[in-house]
Amino acid sequence: MQVKVINKSNNELPAYQTQSAAGLDLRANLDEPINLKPMQRMLVSTGLFMELPEGYEAQIRPRSGLAFKHGITVLNSPGTIDADYRGEIKILLVNLSDESFLIESGERVAQMVISKHEQIDWELVETLEDSKRSAGGFGSTG
Repeated sequence: MQVKVINKSNNELPAYQTQSAAGLDLRANLDEPINLKPMQRMLVSTGLFMELPEGYEAQIRPRSGLAFKHGITVLNSPGTIDADYRGEIKILLVNLSDESFLIESGERVAQMVISKHEQIDWELVETLEDSKRSAGGFGSTG
């Protein structure tokens, strides 16, 4: 699938790091480093703008290495970028560790997965078909 992109950053375009990777690594595009303090959240610029085809979304997810090693994650994970959004892709990062973390320009800070989706039409009804799980909530399946 071809996706139109404008790259106003000093970084290369996001790329898959392995042949079977689902996510493209997104890099910070900064004028100066950001010192992300414990429990602080911040929008991190990427310098990227894109035009997704209708019926697709971009999901912004944490990078597992940053999350495990440094406690850095995407706060609204996964964040959704809709096909009709044309603004800059920004990453909402949060530092869940007890140490500050320095983000340099060009650092891989998140990953983006492109996913097909459907839209629904509601059908208002009075009852729903029963199922094996029924109304069982958290922990109800064992």
